[in-house]
Amino acid sequence: MTATANKIDWKVEGMSCSNCALSISKYLEKEGASDINVSFMGGEVSFELNGDKTKEQIAKGIKALGYNVKTGEETDTNKTKPFLSNHLERFVFCLPFTLVLLLHMLPWHFEFLMNGWIQMAICLPVFIVGMRYFGVSAVKSLSKGIPNMNVLIAMGSLAAFVYSLIGTIQNLGMDYFFYETTATIITLVFLGEWIEHKSLEITQRELNKLARQQKVMANMIAFDDEHKELIFPVENTQLHVGDLILIKNGEQVPTDCKILWGDAKVNEALLTGESKPVSKTKKDNLIGGSLIAEGTVKAQVTAVGKDTILSNILNLVKQAQGEKPPMQQLADKISAIFVPTVIGISILAFIFNHFALHIGIAASLMRSVAVLVISCPCAMGLATPAAIAVGLGRAARNGILFRNAKSLELFKNIRYVVFDKTGTLTKGELKISNYHFDTINEDSFKQIIFSLEKYSNHPIAKAITNEWKINNTIVWKKIEEVKGIGMVAEDKDGNTFQLGSYKIINQKIDDIKHTAYLLKNNELIGWLDVEDEIRTEAKEVINYLQSKKIKTFLLSGDTEANCKKSSHRIRH
Repeated sequence: MTATANKIDWKVEGMSCSNCALSISKYLEKEGASDINVSFMGGEVSFELNGDKTKEQIAKGIKALGYNVKTGEETDTNKTKPFLSNHLERFVFCLPFTLVLLLHMLPWHFEFLMNGWIQMAICLPVFIVGMRYFGVSAVKSLSKGIPNMNVLIAMGSLAAFVYSLIGTIQNLGMDYFFYETTATIITLVFLGEWIEHKSLEITQRELNKLARQQKVMANMIAFDDEHKELIFPVENTQLHVGDLILIKNGEQVPTDCKILWGDAKVNEALLTGESKPVSKTKKDNLIGGSLIAEGTVKAQVTAVGKDTILSNILNLVKQAQGEKPPMQQLADKISAIFVPTVIGISILAFIFNHFALHIGIAASLMRSVAVLVISCPCAMGLATPAAIAVGLGRAARNGILFRNAKSLELFKNIRYVVFDKTGTLTKGELKISNYHFDTINEDSFKQIIFSLEKYSNHPIAKAITNEWKINNTIVWKKIEEVKGIGMVAEDKDGNTFQLGSYKIINQKIDDIKHTAYLLKNNELIGWLDVEDEIRTEAKEVINYLQSKKIKTFLLSGDTEANCKKSSHRIRH
């Protein structure tokens, strides 16, 4: 193998805390890897292989540390995992034995538990299961010179078990039996690790939902020998850059592409949070995962798989979960020396209690074991990265994506918040708020506007036609939608009608704040306003931020008049 850099992305099972991730990082550094990123939350390991070691040798080395490497080359989808292969199964298995051992601590006397050999027999299954996981992991990490948190758990439970076994063999009595301590340590740590893994798993669900949205069916365009166009469905994972696809009204854009033919209104809320559809035409780019709200287009694929915008967003969030903000970097420095330090303190605690304070061997040993047990797992090494993962996961669930973990930690220092208007402070649902007409009655006013707007795909037109349901519409002699102007039509009597912004008005008027104006034969005969409904929680959120001395700003592509109107409605 050459010494050129080789980017590796693996899934590694068995990491339970940042110390586990630190162990793998140190091993990879020792093997000459660079650009190392290890996240115990998602079980993800990425690095660049620069040395003479092969991927197989590196994977074997990580397995020797006590972790299971998934290189992506395995095909074990149908393989059933053996019993006791996860923390929940281990906890459920150990719990009954532990509860039985704890019975002798109740006020009632259970005579059979007064026998040390019986206690040992009940404890033994729990001890074996615990040592198979914690003990094996501890031995492997010690053999590599990188002790992990499982060393503390294994030492604490092993010390209590061996001490109890010696007491049983020498028949020293109940004061020397601590089998329930061994069982309780192992059982509760299995429970704790299952809860931790479950909480981290929950935080990944929104990201997984986004990932699943990338896998959809696409209408691929091909040509036969006679150059006749053929359209057939394929999974978007089978598309390649340069392929031609047809995207119909209401369909999801299967991957990043560029429009070759057609016009469309596209909902890009997945990426922008903006619910208002965006107009797209020839040569415009479409983002994979967005929705075609109106129209049909033919497009050419520009990116697939990991190169798409949505995939890059997912990767950024995953990287953020694995990144180390300042607080976690401090935690990692402490975790690196934590295990040896705790072991040293535990030994000193035994020596000091027994020889300096003249406390009995049993009590001194239990205090020594307590030092080991209360340090498992390391709260600082675990809580900090877990908090980062949970925070980023909950944010993703609410549509907030952080580019890096540092931003999450710095978020507490914000002093200014800038809001978009449509779809953020407002619901993105347009409603008719006011209208006015001259020289015609209300029914005729509504009939003319509905008959014009029914031919438009503009969001304002859709809002009007949805709210005003008119059956007896006007049959136009000629009608068209002029981009940048509005609707222009001619009836059978030769009258021309225009509906658009104030730009269509020829004469000078002072009142230019309305949404749309209606003209008949170039004479203004009415206007209407369409407003976006303010979110019910907008005022509460802004008042809360301002109570924390955080200044709020509105940044919108809407007109200044509409922005001021929305601000006034939010405040009052």
